[in-house]
Amino acid sequence: MPRTIAAFDRIGEENAFAVLARATALSAQGRDIVNLGIGQPDFSTPPHIVEAAVKALRDGHHGYTPATGILAVREAIAADLARRYDVTVSPDTVLIVPGGKVTMFMAILMFGEPGADILYPDPGFPIYRSMIEFTGARPIPVPIREQNGFAFSAEETLALITPATRLLILNSPANPTGGVTPKAQIDKLVTGLERHPDVAVLSDEIYDQMLYDGEAHVCLLTYPSIRDRLILLNGWSKTYAMTGWRMGYSVWPKSLHEFSRKLAVNSYSCVNAAAQWAGLAALTGPQDSIAEMVAEFDRRRQIVVAGLNQLPGISCATPKGAFYAFPNIARTGWKAKALASSLLEDAGVAVVGGPDFGILGEGYLRLSYANSAENIRKALDRMGEFLRSRKAA
Repeated sequence: MPRTIAAFDRIGEENAFAVLARATALSAQGRDIVNLGIGQPDFSTPPHIVEAAVKALRDGHHGYTPATGILAVREAIAADLARRYDVTVSPDTVLIVPGGKVTMFMAILMFGEPGADILYPDPGFPIYRSMIEFTGARPIPVPIREQNGFAFSAEETLALITPATRLLILNSPANPTGGVTPKAQIDKLVTGLERHPDVAVLSDEIYDQMLYDGEAHVCLLTYPSIRDRLILLNGWSKTYAMTGWRMGYSVWPKSLHEFSRKLAVNSYSCVNAAAQWAGLAALTGPQDSIAEMVAEFDRRRQIVVAGLNQLPGISCATPKGAFYAFPNIARTGWKAKALASSLLEDAGVAVVGGPDFGILGEGYLRLSYANSAENIRKALDRMGEFLRSRKAA
């Protein structure tokens, strides 16, 4: 047997995929499973985007592209950010990557090492902590609290910064909570960061166009005082229902862009050429599919929140972004992962236990409402029947 490599003993996973695998296995056995575990739109990629990829293949775009991505795609990203947020982005600072996780991977590798601290949201996307621990850096959780509307507190975040802090990871709208941090808190955080010029910021804005109740996204690129140390993470997966296309992008400070390019060359060479042409069509073509998808998510959001709040022992704050609900199950008496497991095995409902997103996730479940209203109602009925008939394990 090969010897254990210590760093790989520290690396974790995204358990939503384990839930998906188990749900798929149960379905293959003939079980009727409602999957509210995986975070991907249940819509098809818009036809004009698919056709752009097909055309690219037919036109002979079969070879390598620049490691940073096709220039026309990077220019379209810069134009899109300028249109939506009135910011100037040079295409030379944009990197096309095979999915949003790659940006996390690169940024955390750059700043993570033994002796360094990296701050990340808890509950938050599990790959943040996994990658921090992989590098040997110390993960410092930034509490994301229900009483704050699942927004981060600028004051609490700034208080965690020490001379060892190298990177701060932010996520709004957020996975797993659906929380959206108000502009006043972001303003306060950025002002405080001006006292910490050596702390870089990774802003995960992959859900930036999935907002409800009149919320407006605050893009960190709009703050000049941190632009020279800000890494923006975004992509096509959620906005254009393109999760399987593996298309993400990042905007880097000039001082870090060359490092990201080298990591690209050393790891994946470049992103699939046809997928990049599809990404160009997504950014430059009709945008009406986004509003239609978000309107449907909003309808489902209202169904899932109302339904969860009627279940015994469960309360659910109304999420303001993304497509997740994060109900509080503390009064059921169940531990979160035990309840998630039992709901899947015994009730045929796939959800994810809150501790899979961090220590502060205990007492919560994550439900994705990227599923049909009919399936959501079916899942809620099954959950209610289960909770009324089963005591906590």
